[in-house]
Amino acid sequence: MVDAWTAAQIREAERPHLEAGEPLMQRAADGLAEVVRDLLRASSVSRYGRAARVLLLAGSGNNGGDTLFAGEPLARELLPRGGAVTVVPVGTRVHEAALAAALDAGAALDDVGPWCDPEAVAARLPGYDVVLDGLVGTGSSGVGLRGDALRVVRAMLPVITGADSASTGGLRRSAPLVIAVDVPSGIGVDDGALPEPPLVLPADVTVTFGGHKVGLLAGPGSGLAGRVVLVDIGLGSELARVTPAFSTR
Repeated sequence: MVDAWTAAQIREAERPHLEAGEPLMQRAADGLAEVVRDLLRASSVSRYGRAARVLLLAGSGNNGGDTLFAGEPLARELLPRGGAVTVVPVGTRVHEAALAAALDAGAALDDVGPWCDPEAVAARLPGYDVVLDGLVGTGSSGVGLRGDALRVVRAMLPVITGADSASTGGLRRSAPLVIAVDVPSGIGVDDGALPEPPLVLPADVTVTFGGHKVGLLAGPGSGLAGRVVLVDIGLGSELARVTPAFSTR
């Protein structure tokens, strides 16, 4: 059986740890980076000795901070091997300390503009091995993305899903793996609802923190989560005292 909680229940479980000054975001980021490393080791990137390239889509919320903090160890590991870590800030702001950490480690900062352009994305995105979707986190209600986040997802979807194959003579472009940070951006975190139209990047893997969210196990949104990996950030004792909002066998 797998238990899941609402976003509010997770936030309440986090509260005493945050008040005590525990580094929950760093724990989440470390776990996220390790999952990325494991995927790269298991992929053709490592088997054929090709340097890996990772794209970080970082939104304004905490999952954007998780994404950027994960970029620091990834950049330190990949850049000396000829790889790359590219940061695309998407939103009105980003977590400044996390962005500074990633850039200090050698990550490159890119403007969001070209990533909203379908033609530019079709040319650029196949050059990456992994995309970290840190656009929107547990604040999402499934009503849909907005602004640049929506434009980025709309531009990326044809490459990720292979829908651009008609324009390439029926040959599917090489699409990167998508790793959703905490939840696939845009799904209803508490019910798995999808926006209309369902503009959400389908994840190969979702790395979620502290406890499973309901939307990863229920509703149509769960079908876009891929394989769900739970990273323990120390909330077990708090969640054990709370009745799960959803359970599945």
